[in-house]
Amino acid sequence: MSKKLDSESKIEVPDSIATKISFVIMGFGNLAHKQFVKGAAFLLIEVGYILFMLMGGLQNLWNMITLGTVETHEEKIEGSMFSRVVYGDNSMLFLLFGIITLMITAAFVGFYIANIRSARNVQQLEMKGEKIPSFIDDVKLLIDSRFHITLLFLPIVGIVTFTLVPLVYMILIAFTNYDRDHQVPGNLFHWVGLANFKDVLLGGVGFADQFSHTFFGVLGWTLIWAFFATFTNYFLGIIVAIIINQKGIKYKALWRSILVLTIAMPQFISLLVMRNFFSQYGVINRALINAGIISDLNHVIPFFTDPTWARVSIIIVNMWVGIPYTMLMSSGILMNIPQDLYEAATVDGANKVQMFFKITLPQIIFVTTPYLITTFIGNINNFNLIYLMTGGGPSTTDYYAAGKTDLLVTWLYKLTSDKKDYSLASTIGILIFIISAALSLITYRNTKSYKEEDSFQ
Repeated sequence: MSKKLDSESKIEVPDSIATKISFVIMGFGNLAHKQFVKGAAFLLIEVGYILFMLMGGLQNLWNMITLGTVETHEEKIEGSMFSRVVYGDNSMLFLLFGIITLMITAAFVGFYIANIRSARNVQQLEMKGEKIPSFIDDVKLLIDSRFHITLLFLPIVGIVTFTLVPLVYMILIAFTNYDRDHQVPGNLFHWVGLANFKDVLLGGVGFADQFSHTFFGVLGWTLIWAFFATFTNYFLGIIVAIIINQKGIKYKALWRSILVLTIAMPQFISLLVMRNFFSQYGVINRALINAGIISDLNHVIPFFTDPTWARVSIIIVNMWVGIPYTMLMSSGILMNIPQDLYEAATVDGANKVQMFFKITLPQIIFVTTPYLITTFIGNINNFNLIYLMTGGGPSTTDYYAAGKTDLLVTWLYKLTSDKKDYSLASTIGILIFIISAALSLITYRNTKSYKEEDSFQ
């Protein structure tokens, strides 16, 4: 027998007949207690869901399992020498409609649970002799104590529709063979389980071995890039902030304003300008020729054609656009460090280097650790700088659709835009998320910002 616990008397109260019927006919418990609008709403939701499933929902779920069985083919016209193209199933739409059906089912389950709770709630109110809320009372709650639910309803619907559904769709693509050889509507694609992850992580025969080699090569460079791009900006930004904030430095606001100009200018413009500076016929090589350091254009520095020079170049450019952010943030922290700490350290005989490592740096690191982690993860996914500066080049035959400066995220872009390997790109996207999430959680949980948030002084 279904029972519920009375929160005040701590006595198990059996469900009434009306509540039990609500397990089958949604809204019956509300209708039985004269909550006609709420009861009718629950009933309409149930009827609508049943009709939806009968008229196409069940077929959508079956199509999602099979991803189609009929391929596009030519069919000879009866009594004629000509043929016509007969379009088959569309695996992409089958998967999308299946996901939407699952989302609708999840929403229905939520309403079903709300229906049971509502039926039990009105039963409990009736047993206590309290007034059962009317439709007007429920509306007043939604614009008063439950106003947050009213405000969040439309945003949540939007997030589910435009974020969650596409996200689930792209995740599921990783478990299919949707690639350049299985393009819809001409061909079907099917479920392949963990085969894509096996090809990327463990390799195999033919292209699979090249996938794996490319993944680990690009992953290694991505982590190296993220490390240098993060910590060069971080520590150099702190040093610049300390220099500007020294007591003897004049025109502090002017120096900060000059450095902030790189932030004020749209980043893509700065990157395109810097790409021209570092090109074969750019300002830097021309200046070196004029200075007699290099002889002619045949002996220029290969900033973008040599893998080592290309990687060094983008790290240098990243410092140009990134140091001002850390400088500004560090300046704010430095201004709020109590001067008493420095005065006490001076009395104890500490020099400036010791005060930096014992007072200044710990204070800055404690406050900026979340920023540091966020920046590191942001550099792992720094698409703009790589794409606009080098385009991932220089190219190499060792990699599949990737160059020597490609990050995982730019490789993913090339896989989708150039090679149409959507399943492999989706697999890489999932691995990027796993790597980023793991690094963020492990790093943050082992920092003083997490462990000593209340005790650090």
